[in-house]
Amino acid sequence: MAQPPHPLTQQIAADPVPDLLGFIARDEASEADFNALALRLFARQFQYNLAFQKFCQLRGRTPRSVKSWRDIPAVPINGFKDLTLSCVPTSDCERVFQTSGTTRGDVKGRHWHPDLRVYDLSMTRNFRQRFMAGRASMRMGILFPDEQLMPNSSLAHYLALALQRFGTPDSRYFLDGTGLQLDALCAMLAQGQQSGEPMALLGASYSFVHLMDALQARGLRFALPRGSRLLDTGGFKGQSREMDMEEFYATLSTALGVPRSACINMYGMTELSTQFYDDGNPVLPAVKSGPHWIRSRVLEPITGQEVPAGERGILAHTDLGNYNSVTTILTEDVGVEVEGGFLLLGRAQGAQAKGCSLAVDEFLKVARA
Repeated sequence: MAQPPHPLTQQIAADPVPDLLGFIARDEASEADFNALALRLFARQFQYNLAFQKFCQLRGRTPRSVKSWRDIPAVPINGFKDLTLSCVPTSDCERVFQTSGTTRGDVKGRHWHPDLRVYDLSMTRNFRQRFMAGRASMRMGILFPDEQLMPNSSLAHYLALALQRFGTPDSRYFLDGTGLQLDALCAMLAQGQQSGEPMALLGASYSFVHLMDALQARGLRFALPRGSRLLDTGGFKGQSREMDMEEFYATLSTALGVPRSACINMYGMTELSTQFYDDGNPVLPAVKSGPHWIRSRVLEPITGQEVPAGERGILAHTDLGNYNSVTTILTEDVGVEVEGGFLLLGRAQGAQAKGCSLAVDEFLKVARA
């Protein structure tokens, strides 16, 4: 008589999406519940993602030995550039998001999504709680190209969801293939200023730099209604001009009449399915935090060991939304754990950058074997 499948085998084979959607839809989740789902996803990825499996075996980590999400090996984000990290054939995926690439000829990282319901629910649940501030909808101006122009951009999809799910019918994009539509945007800002209804501008950080430069050239300032909010993301790497973050938020607040406490920065990346937010930027750096389906650690990049609380290290994130690729990624961002979240301190430099590079080399050497 055939033996029934082992419970772990049944769990690995089962589609995780329904349980994951239910988990994200909760108001909160215990550490034990997070750990249980993280271990289930780890077992699935170990089974079906062979490059990841080899890496875990080198580290001595298997589904039978790993008992905590903290022990799941973190894959360097550059692994998404060199390898296809997917549990299912890429032909079965609904969408692939690609990193932008900041230098000519740079290889782009790819993140494959079989079912966008997970990404979309992760975004909308988190965005409603962290950006909308209790409002069901707001008039929105988007300072970024739409999905038709950038179909493989996770940020384009993120902003499309914001506009579709939370924008009023008169919300629209103000950046297209020809550049910033400044006249139309100024008209919207002036109308919003007169109406008294709160509004929101969302886009890449460098898009706001272009807007502030254009307003200064025209000698314009606006005082948007109380309750208005701004969201920037992405920084200035690879752009025509960089700004100190203190100068950026001070100038942004002055140009649009929005207090810095309502200037929200979103920290996300193509290799994640979940975003982090702060609660405004009156003081820098602001504390970033995420929802109950993502956890963060601060690591020494080569060993993968957590650094003592309060010390600088490289941020690693365990995102349950990454059910198809790898749940745990090692970034190249320096951070420090603080009460309520973490401080983002910039890109790795010096010894820390070298450590990240060695971690990438180790992962690729093993995964390609």
